[in-house]
Amino acid sequence: MIEIVAEMLSYAFITRAITVGLLVSLCAALLGVSLVLKRYSMIGDGLSHVGFGALAVATAVNVAPLAVSVPIVVLAAFFLLRISESSKIKGDSAIAIISTSSLAIGVVVISFTTGMNTDVCNYLFGSILAMSKNDVRLSVALAAVVLSLFAIFYNKIFAVTFDETFARATGVNAKLYNAIIAFLTAITIALGMRMMGALLISSLIVFPALTSMRVCKKFKTVTICSSVISIICFLTGIAISYAYNTPTGASVVLLNILAFVLFWLFKSLIHVFKGKNAVSST
Repeated sequence: MIEIVAEMLSYAFITRAITVGLLVSLCAALLGVSLVLKRYSMIGDGLSHVGFGALAVATAVNVAPLAVSVPIVVLAAFFLLRISESSKIKGDSAIAIISTSSLAIGVVVISFTTGMNTDVCNYLFGSILAMSKNDVRLSVALAAVVLSLFAIFYNKIFAVTFDETFARATGVNAKLYNAIIAFLTAITIALGMRMMGALLISSLIVFPALTSMRVCKKFKTVTICSSVISIICFLTGIAISYAYNTPTGASVVLLNILAFVLFWLFKSLIHVFKGKNAVSST
């Protein structure tokens, strides 16, 4: 195992992928807890489709992909938040409108430029070769911003996550902190989708949070457990991808699914054990 890790790290593109992947996995896990609890986890799916359209446009005009996708995805996140709060188009409907429109634009742009070739698969399902040195520098800087803002506004994010009405009553600007959550999510999606793909990046937001909720009950412990699970699944997934030549994004997702199943079985066994103890004590 150590030899495999050492061999992996000898390749610059894998080192870049691990660096960005760890940061994205951590950011996605931290934000995923709030998004899942607020029943807004599918925002990741919608924003990833926006990112796909942005990457297609960037490729067509020969511009650095992250330089285009990050601002566009951030704007889409604010637009999505705005129309879901102030109009009759709510939640899942707003996400569906934005995601399908962006996906259609991306496919059309690609068909007129590079054609429907392997580039489309790289955009949709991710590619470990996608990260350049400039992408890594920008990703590290933006991930540091995400982690810093999450730490600074942790208490406020906790408040609007669990009881937004009470938070408003106590003077918390819920709209502002919902916007911050959307902003941080947009950056995380934009950073991770080149490696994980537009169709798989949202899994990094959903699965670690749901998995940790099987055994943890407090917001802080769920957040910590989610982060640990996400990092372990990513590192194991990329190692499996290297050893068996499987797609990186799909390998990471399958590890997250396996972790969810194991935690679910563990929770079920605990319930069964407690039930038997209760019966025997009576």
